[in-house]
Amino acid sequence: MTKADIVSGIAKSTGVDKSTVLNTVEAFMDAVMTAMTAGENVYLRGFGSFVVKKRAAKAARDIQNETTIIIPERYVPTFKPSQYFAERLKDNLEGKEVVKK
Repeated sequence: MTKADIVSGIAKSTGVDKSTVLNTVEAFMDAVMTAMTAGENVYLRGFGSFVVKKRAAKAARDIQNETTIIIPERYVPTFKPSQYFAERLKDNLEGKEVVKK
């Protein structure tokens, strides 16, 4: 599913024109990105949490040069679904094959 699919679905279900929905969706994404780049987590009750996690530095192998390199610590955005979301996903996808596009 793409952003265009989301905008179309919301516009169809609410009756609001696509340009207004697109502006709203983009404003939401911008608000989440702004909060996370400031180090804040975003909690959406019943949906899930957008959380900033710190990944520790680690050693890795460069197999072409046969050397060890150090990957520095970094911060990564993650999503943790709510319990309701996870249960609903499990109930709807149990026994089905997930299609990757």
